[in-house]
Amino acid sequence: MELNERAELDTSQANDLGRGGGSGGGGIGIPIPGGGGRGGIIGIVVAVLVALLGGGFGLNAMTNGDEGGQAGGGDLDQVCSTANPDRLDDARCRNLLYVNSIQAYWQTAYPELGNGKYEPTDTNFFQAAVNTGCGQADSGVGPFYCPADKQVYIDLSFYDELASRFGAKGEFAQPYVLAHEYGHHIQNLLGTNAKAGQGDQSGPKSASVRLELQADCYAGAWAKHSTESKDKTGREPLFKSITQADISEAVQAAEAIGDDSIQERSGGRVNPDQFTHGTSEQRQRWFQQGYDQGDPKTCDTFGTDQL
Repeated sequence: MELNERAELDTSQANDLGRGGGSGGGGIGIPIPGGGGRGGIIGIVVAVLVALLGGGFGLNAMTNGDEGGQAGGGDLDQVCSTANPDRLDDARCRNLLYVNSIQAYWQTAYPELGNGKYEPTDTNFFQAAVNTGCGQADSGVGPFYCPADKQVYIDLSFYDELASRFGAKGEFAQPYVLAHEYGHHIQNLLGTNAKAGQGDQSGPKSASVRLELQADCYAGAWAKHSTESKDKTGREPLFKSITQADISEAVQAAEAIGDDSIQERSGGRVNPDQFTHGTSEQRQRWFQQGYDQGDPKTCDTFGTDQL
């Protein structure tokens, strides 16, 4: 993966909230338990968030809630400016570039789904804890999308956890994570997540599993077209190149966070009745489906029994 040093980044698409920041977002203050990363936002989405706020969807509730990671605060306009020769060494600027690319893709791809124009949304970088339209969350829940305020939230220390605990060390695992969360934004705009909230929220063929696998597929569709996305000026590409090795890193990340893999790593037995995200094999396969086809219309996980 080669990023374009000349690309001008659109800093309006991200907010650096620092430690304990948040937007509030009109939520009703329902707490999201951390539980060492194993209860997390996924544990509450069925009982409370879907019913009252429209839900909150994460890559997986799996981190340990440590408070390490990126220094908070700071002016992204200054830090991520082309005038700063070291800007892409900063995790916030690299992730901002990923967000710019993902949203540039959906500006074109979303209308083809037949639901009007794409509605951009922000990604919020935070540390330790954050207030959202879906309530208060801590780092233990992992990255997530809050449908109530239509925004993505991530503590960038999650990537250290993803590498150290789950073995997904490749750099391209990071844009995969964000592309997955923006897949939930697409589902929210389409009304898919509201319909899924009426179905089973756990089990091997549950609505929750179908929702997560579709978000993986959407991430793969973005990856296929990632080098086509342009910067703020519309002239410079954001990515100079994406290699097959990069795609393999995304697939590896998808494998690492399958329900069965996480249950095994937690020292328990594999219990399909508790699946909420899909198995490692399913997550790999649906990401690969999106990448191979390059078309989000082929990501219909709700219209098949072959998950």
